[in-house]
This record gives sequence, structure tokens and C-alpha cells, in this order.
Amino acid sequence: MKKRCIAGFLAGMVMFFLAACGSEKGAAEPTAAVTQAEDFREPTKEVGGGDGVEPMKEAGEADPKASPTKAEIEPTTDAVPTKEADPTEIPAIQSVFSEHDMRVGTCLTTQMIDKSFLADLIKKNFNSVTMENAMKPDYILDKAASIKAGELVVEFNADIVKMLDWASENNMAVRGHTIIWHSQTPKWIFHENFDTDAPFVTREVMLTRMENYIRQVFEKLDEYGYTDLFYAYDVVNEAWMEDGKIREEMNYWYQIIGEDYLWHAFYYADKYAPESIDLYYNDYNEQFKTEALLKFVDTLVDEEGNYLIDGIGLQAHLYTGDDLNTYFNTVEQLGTTGLKIELTELDVSLGTWQNKLTDTDENLRTQGKYYYELIGGLFKLAEEGKIHMDALTFWGFADGLSWRKDASPLLYDTLYLPKYALYGALQIKEKAGYE
Repeated sequence: MKKRCIAGFLAGMVMFFLAACGSEKGAAEPTAAVTQAEDFREPTKEVGGGDGVEPMKEAGEADPKASPTKAEIEPTTDAVPTKEADPTEIPAIQSVFSEHDMRVGTCLTTQMIDKSFLADLIKKNFNSVTMENAMKPDYILDKAASIKAGELVVEFNADIVKMLDWASENNMAVRGHTIIWHSQTPKWIFHENFDTDAPFVTREVMLTRMENYIRQVFEKLDEYGYTDLFYAYDVVNEAWMEDGKIREEMNYWYQIIGEDYLWHAFYYADKYAPESIDLYYNDYNEQFKTEALLKFVDTLVDEEGNYLIDGIGLQAHLYTGDDLNTYFNTVEQLGTTGLKIELTELDVSLGTWQNKLTDTDENLRTQGKYYYELIGGLFKLAEEGKIHMDALTFWGFADGLSWRKDASPLLYDTLYLPKYALYGALQIKEKAGYE
């Protein structure tokens, strides 16, 4: 079993040194505006690659709807970059993060690795990947096999195997995402005989199914030889609301098992996961859930008072209108748990969740500065020993591939040209939008 002492912050934390990377001579200038994406397929699922989460709210504002669903977007990769799209003189993002002993990642789809120029951008910039959708519950739980076996059966489809093989071949570490979630989880797993026309199973049966499910996830990693690729896994995703209450609506794990489904999920994950894979709780709107998360993680302990959890994942779906001081305060407060803190799905949209802005040069400069100050501030918190952060994941890298493409949230535009945001992430201040 993993053992994580809860008695205070980890002593002797490694100190990181904050060092901004200067621009290289001849580096390409960021683009001033972002072209709209050309073509997208019709939505095929209820929830998008960004977990269908609600946008960030302004501090102190009411939450009009807790978690609206968003259509899953499969953006086109047909756009071809110009020859300036990935100039070799621009530093790799991973080179900046490695100076602070951190991995840096992106989400991944088969579309991305099938296009050589996209795969090359990923290989240059990142050393970690998260499957954007392919390892979520409705992709790995096999209904026909479960009915035949009489218990939940986990299978890895061809897309999963393809992406994990690609990660292995290209020395990419992997974050697993996600096991227990109220969304993108097939409803049949909660019913007798896996038949949605039948009644729900009992608490005892559902706990058995949960244990078998979690056990098989880690057994599959071992069976396929992927265990060593994984450094973290989101055991539970989005269980808490901003008012401090547990999510109940459409959350059949809660409705059948009860609130302690969360404890059992981490207990089983701790039981079956290898020591090398850190176990995470992952959520969005984290600055509005800080107190709830602090209370919650303190319940995830075994009979000896040791943590069953290793880290807290902050999705960080931010807006340029969100207050950075508030965000840093949240990150620092959660860091007092002694658990690892990771930004797991970072993107920064233009404007606010109520008022998205267009991609004018001024707004894109604001975004570049926001990325610069956010990344630099996180490095500083780690350097000062206030957080233990060993990885950060961007939820994509190019606007045309983003689930939030309408708000231009990422580092490259739809033609894969560098934005001010890229230079902000690279900590190159003079190219990050500052006058």
C-alpha cells in the first residue's frame, strides 16, 4: 500500500530555481490574430475533451449552472502550417520546465499523431501526454464482455493502444484520465445484469463492481506493458460543487454507494496501483472549491492515518479576466496539505466566462502576459517550497484543436503559428505581449 503521512507539509522539499528564458535571435514573432477553425465534425457525445466543465466564474459571483454539458469536438487537422509555424529557433516548452524539475504535457488524440507536423510539435514541446478522451470510462468499459462475464470488464481499444505505443516510442510519460466520474460513464454499469431497464444494483454489488473496475485498469496497464509509462492517474474527477456539497445529480456512484464512494475509490486504487503511479483527485473551478477540497482530502486516509491519495489535480480552465492572485492563493492553500499539486488541463480563454473576447492583438497580448505571469508564479511557489509541483499539462497546444476554440485559449493559433501565449509559457517576456 502507498503510505502518505498527513502530518504537515513535506520537509526538505526540493527547491526549484526560477529562471526566465531569454529570446533567441531570429525567433518568429507571435501572430496578432487567430484565424477561425475551418471545419469541425458534428458533435457525437455529450461531453467534450475538456471534461465538459463549467468556465471559471468571476470571484464572488453566483454559479448559474453547476456543470453544463458541452458537445465533444473533434477538430480538423487539415490546416497545414506555413514554413514559419515551428521555427527551430523557438525553445521547446519542455526545456523551460525541465529547469524547474517539472514535466510538461498536452492532451492527445489519434488525429494529432496521424499528422506528422502535429506529432512533431508535440514531441518538440512536451514530455507528457494525457489521453483527451480515450481512457475515460465509456471508452474502456466493455458492455458485451461485461454481460458475458457477469462482472465489469475493462478493455483497451485500438486507439488507446496506438496512443500508448506512440507515447512509449517517443519517451512520453502519461497521466491517466480518468476512472471514477459522474460523466462519460455508461449508465448500464449501475444496473442489474447491466440492463438499464432493470433496477439499480445494491451498494454492496456496486462496491464490488468498483473494485473490479479499478483493479482491472491497473492490471491492463501491466498486461500491455504500459505501467512504467504512467506517473499519475486521476482516480476521481469532479465530485464536488462550489457550495461545498458533493455532486449528486446524475452521479450514480453517489446515489447507489453513498458519499463514502470517494473513500472506497481511493482505497481500491491505493490497493491495486503500483507505487510508481501517483493517485490524484481532479476538479475544475478550484478557487471556488478550495475549502471543500481541503476538507475532502483529509478524509482520504487509511486506518493508520496515512493518505490514500498523492496529489490534487487542478484543471485550470482559466480566463484572462480571472484574478491571478486569487488563483495563486488557492494553489498555495492546497499545497499546505503536503500533497502534490498539478495543473492538469490548463488553457486560458480570452475575456471572462460571461463575456468572451475576440482575438484582437490587444486581447492576445493580455493572454500572453497572463500565461507569463501564471507560469512564472507557479515556478516561484515551487521554488519557495510552498507547493510540491512536478508536472503541468496544457489541454492542447493549438486553438483549432481546442474544445474551447471559440475563445482562442492555447499557445499556437489555428495555422499553428506561435502566439504571445507561447512566449508567455516559455517565459520570454519581451515576446509575451509586453510593450
